[in-house]
Amino acid sequence: MLKKIFQSILLVSLFVSFNTFAQEMKPEAGKLYNEGNSLLKAGNYNGAVEKYNQALNIEKDYRIYYQKGVALKKADKLDDARIAFEECLKLSPNNEAALNALGGTYFSMGDYNKAIETFEKVLAVSKSNSIKDKVKKNMSLAYTKLGNQAMSSGNANKAVEYLNKAVELDKYDAAYLLLAQLYQELGQYDNSIKAAEDALKYRSKINKGGAYYYMGLSYKGKGDMAKAKEMFNQAKGDPSYRANAEYQLGLMK
Repeated sequence: MLKKIFQSILLVSLFVSFNTFAQEMKPEAGKLYNEGNSLLKAGNYNGAVEKYNQALNIEKDYRIYYQKGVALKKADKLDDARIAFEECLKLSPNNEAALNALGGTYFSMGDYNKAIETFEKVLAVSKSNSIKDKVKKNMSLAYTKLGNQAMSSGNANKAVEYLNKAVELDKYDAAYLLLAQLYQELGQYDNSIKAAEDALKYRSKINKGGAYYYMGLSYKGKGDMAKAKEMFNQAKGDPSYRANAEYQLGLMK
């Protein structure tokens, strides 16, 4: 039931363009760099990479590596993008845009621990509260992914740990919903109800049905059948939870 939520997870991008600084490069490198940027903007990612490579043969510049990484990531050549961003960071170690882009690349590769480690470096070097807030959202998404993986492997306690980190960084509705499910399965009914209430409070993308359904199960676990029925009746208004909610209501007749 939560599958669609995780399919829709998208990182907040901090990608920027450095093409306004091309005049600081050697003229021929700058020309090729700008040509690459034009191709990148037009969606010709492979053509852009070719231009960036030609520029790099003339001058090793962090901006060229960065834009090359952007083009490669957009072309879904993730490992090559990772290498390009790492080369950029060798030349410009505290470049927050490159660090965030590298973290986003790790995220896309499914290496959520490395993504978090890299995002933490952005927090350490950035002086912009706006950027820090965006990076915290990305870290929250990564922790939610780790929590979902831990759930799938049967490690509920580790999943709870990851998901609590997710909601500490950002009030992420899907993380709260997963916590509601986990706490209910662990018999921690009050925690489950609180997590479900927070999922509704901070709801952005999730449907309401899941939160009501897990509250229903938790109230049932606590022996409060009146509240359980109330929650299941709310949950059955959501097509994704209707059958389960009606089943639970049928058991309580």
